[in-house]
Amino acid sequence: MQVKNQEKFIELRVNRDFGDIINVYFEFFKQNLKKFTNVFLSYNGIFLIGLLVVSYLLVSGVIGLITNNQNTVLDVVGSGSEAYIMYFIFGGILFFVIFLMVAVLNYSLSTSYMIKYEERKGQNFDKTDVWEEVKNNLGSIVIFILILMLLFFGLMIAAIILTFIPLVGMLAQYVIQYFVMAWVGVSFFVMLKEKRGVTDALGEGWNLVTKNFWRSVGVNFILGFLIGLLFMVVIMIPGILIGIYTFHVVQNDVDLGASVVPTIIYTLGTCLFLIIAVYSQCLSQFVNGLLYFSLHEKTYNLNSRSKIDQIGL
Repeated sequence: MQVKNQEKFIELRVNRDFGDIINVYFEFFKQNLKKFTNVFLSYNGIFLIGLLVVSYLLVSGVIGLITNNQNTVLDVVGSGSEAYIMYFIFGGILFFVIFLMVAVLNYSLSTSYMIKYEERKGQNFDKTDVWEEVKNNLGSIVIFILILMLLFFGLMIAAIILTFIPLVGMLAQYVIQYFVMAWVGVSFFVMLKEKRGVTDALGEGWNLVTKNFWRSVGVNFILGFLIGLLFMVVIMIPGILIGIYTFHVVQNDVDLGASVVPTIIYTLGTCLFLIIAVYSQCLSQFVNGLLYFSLHEKTYNLNSRSKIDQIGL
């Protein structure tokens, strides 16, 4: 059994160039799709129900406003549809809270999964091992996310400033965006894998990424683009079905409030969209995992030295 697992193991601690990282990413994704999806569903059950509730509140609020809005927005205010407005507002607040918690959880799960894969030299670990890694580092993860939120606001300010610079500003905005994605993702791996403090991990992540700036930016851009395409392909079939139903509603002037069917269809569609969006975030963090192991090996050469020592023995 150990030989079989060894044969399946994709060695992560290898100094890979741009093209090799992309190729290995899809090989890793194909090999670990089933096992990681099992981990994803196991620890996201209650949050997926929460996303379903949020979707229902948002959809109910929007449909209620549409059915009550015959002429202008002013009619809504005076038409007794305050309940639908509250549905929408409460759903929006709940969505922000749940989506943030889900994002943090799955950012941690995908990172822990990859760390366990590298440590056990394959898939010889349980989903509980992945969760244990997250649980043991929960304090550091919370502090990391709080710092990340401050960083996000700073990035938003920079993006607004860059919008005033034609073309060059747009290109600079994308470069900064993918650099920050690489820096944050690699730093998160440093924190969990090397058991470092948050600021120390951010410093080491900065060191690894800035020394390999264009490789880090390029890998995140290309694989981010490809993951986005995959996301669109997966969502395309339910999107087309919902689009056809929406066309039927508009063409036949269907009263959305007269039946529960529109609410069910749009609620399930919204919930599916959110779940796939969260899952795609996990796939994005796998990108930074490969980047971390590659850049770390290039900088410190630990794996190569270990193999040389083994040969020497």
